[in-house]
Amino acid sequence: MFPTGVVINVLSVFFGGIIGAAAGNRLSDNFKNQLSSLFGICAMTMGISAITLMENMPAVIFAVIVGTAVGLALHFGEGVNHAAGLMQKPIAKILKTDASGNDEQKKALLVTIIVLFCASGTGIYGSIDAGMTGNHTVLISKSILDIFTALIFACQLGYVVSVIAIPQFIIFYALFLCAGLIYPLTTPTMINDFKACGGVLLLATGFRMLNLKPLPTADMIPAMILAMPCSWAWTNVIMPLL
Repeated sequence: MFPTGVVINVLSVFFGGIIGAAAGNRLSDNFKNQLSSLFGICAMTMGISAITLMENMPAVIFAVIVGTAVGLALHFGEGVNHAAGLMQKPIAKILKTDASGNDEQKKALLVTIIVLFCASGTGIYGSIDAGMTGNHTVLISKSILDIFTALIFACQLGYVVSVIAIPQFIIFYALFLCAGLIYPLTTPTMINDFKACGGVLLLATGFRMLNLKPLPTADMIPAMILAMPCSWAWTNVIMPLL
């Protein structure tokens, strides 16, 4: 199966970064802020659409709560940020004039967008969903958001934003391949509950992007690992006992 969604998403970041770097500071701050708010609404829309597929609500809620608790206990979000910090160094060296030197603010911003593009719940969920079902809708929708997000960030950081497409492809393609191995072990109900769990993460991402609530979206990622096992257990073990 060809990773269509992964490729489209990676190209959106690559070309968005190039366009943004070329545009420089020509875009007003008001334009950037208003567009960023719209991204949050779009993420929430994608989340609500996925949540409607839910078949076993108790299983999904359990997965979200326990998965997030595990993520918080293991400091999963901090681990993601640390990994992004390690990735930042070689990326910054590729284009030294864009995000290196002593400008700590630019370095911090670069780490932030590495997390956003490479380790967001949306991208991880979309890659796994595409690998299991061949449905690239989430990644394509994310690509529409990412091309504008990369454009805006590149206005500040320059062409280095485009380079993030390289680790993004490696991570998302690996998830895509692994998901293809998992798919034969799943059922339609498990997949729908997995999508619903991913929808909850998308909804949380929207709240965070709108600055309404700083939900721990990175720490919520383990919930997607638990979603399908919880769905299976609810359908095959718990429901027969009720």
